[in-house]
Amino acid sequence: MGAHLARSYITEPDTTPDPKKTSDYDPKLGFTERHERVMVATQEQMNMAMLPVEQRDYCAHHLLKLMKCKRDNFPNFLACKHERHDWDYCQHQDYVMRMKEYERERRLNLRKKRIETQAA
Repeated sequence: MGAHLARSYITEPDTTPDPKKTSDYDPKLGFTERHERVMVATQEQMNMAMLPVEQRDYCAHHLLKLMKCKRDNFPNFLACKHERHDWDYCQHQDYVMRMKEYERERRLNLRKKRIETQAA
């Protein structure tokens, strides 16, 4: 979410969603099948691993596996390529999903504005 975010706040402030707030729309709106995301790693596991707050996301279970692998194979850091790939892939998929959610909410805001202007 780079420069286009700042640009859209200036050019379309009424239809640009705030990424820090939750969506006002039904999460299943426009989807036939949609599952709620669940955390795999528990709060206790993350506390025991002393994960920073910034890394306590939906990919934390992959990060915990990576940290364990690094600890078990200390001098050989190349032994954990698979775990690193899994964590990177999960982070990428999470980013893509958040961008899709942002775009979905932006388009729903534009649709709502268009319907309001047609009704007026």
